[in-house]
Amino acid sequence: MGTLILQDGSVIKGNSKGAIGGYEGEIVFNTSMAGYQEILTDLSYAKQIVVMSYPEIGNYGINEIDFEAQNPALVGIIAKNFCEEENHYKSTQNISTYLQMHNIIALDDIDTRALVKKIRENGTQSAFITSNDLTQEEIEEKIQHLQEFKISNDVILQTGAKEKYQYNDQGEIDLAFIDYGTKNSILNTLAKKGCKITVYPPSVSAQEILENNHHALFLSSGPANPNEFSYQIEQIKEIVGKIPLFGIGLGYQLLALCAGAEVYKLKSGHRGTNYPVINLENKKILITNQNHGYAVKSDNLAKFIRATYKNLNDDTLEGFEIDSLKVYAVQFYPETTVKAEETTTIYDEWVNIAKREINNKNNEVKNER
Repeated sequence: MGTLILQDGSVIKGNSKGAIGGYEGEIVFNTSMAGYQEILTDLSYAKQIVVMSYPEIGNYGINEIDFEAQNPALVGIIAKNFCEEENHYKSTQNISTYLQMHNIIALDDIDTRALVKKIRENGTQSAFITSNDLTQEEIEEKIQHLQEFKISNDVILQTGAKEKYQYNDQGEIDLAFIDYGTKNSILNTLAKKGCKITVYPPSVSAQEILENNHHALFLSSGPANPNEFSYQIEQIKEIVGKIPLFGIGLGYQLLALCAGAEVYKLKSGHRGTNYPVINLENKKILITNQNHGYAVKSDNLAKFIRATYKNLNDDTLEGFEIDSLKVYAVQFYPETTVKAEETTTIYDEWVNIAKREINNKNNEVKNER
């Protein structure tokens, strides 16, 4: 028998299906009906406990293809039921075995509908998940400790690249890529679009990026509160306007902060594959894949910032451009969205912007001669 303790004092019992032990984290929920393997390995969930709103998790097992990162960074996962007998020709192990191997605490036989409703109404909060059945004294002690819990701002040093490396050594566009906790699908998509990709850790300096004469810079997705990443923001500011910059997720939020916009915490976040977003230029609606707990405040945006996408559920900003500074960003994941062929055109647009920049620089060199 395992235990889930929330910051508000709620105590929920469930069956332990993962690793042995206990962790503190921020409890959130995801509304996806499939894709649990990608969710488990999305590093934006670092130090979080994920509640799956869909009741049956693990029915198609774990395969060797759909990992978004080599090692997961979430600390716990909760479901109504974890399937022990998976059925899929690509499966190599069941989900409980995977959770145990990667030290992830898991609980099921929990009323996840009620738990999701609590999070939606009261907002995300800190929580403690354990495989153990705790005493009342242990529970009270944990509740007190949870009042002070927060995800550390050095988490991106754990989830991001540890050192510089070459992801793809061929391509027309020489792309610098800062990895704060990226997904493999983002890198794969950019490589297929013709990008030669050099990946840098979150601690990289603006000087190093600029000295290597890349054609453009991409800022990846990642976890935690973007307002606390002062070093990263200052380095990005030194690059803005010198080469095109593109951002997704955390990268989008950091670019917004560089432009003077306000980034605030959402009550319960956007996490799932069913979020409707409208393109403000052509009015086309996209059903998008999202995983974020923060949003860019759309009120009083600077006049040079042009909003490009909006969330139809709550009107939050989902994309913006600053043409004068060659900055382009979206909050959602274009590469893993429903009908991804429609949203990966965003990458095509960004690649074309980089190509135009290359052509402009080549023409400048010719004119100088």
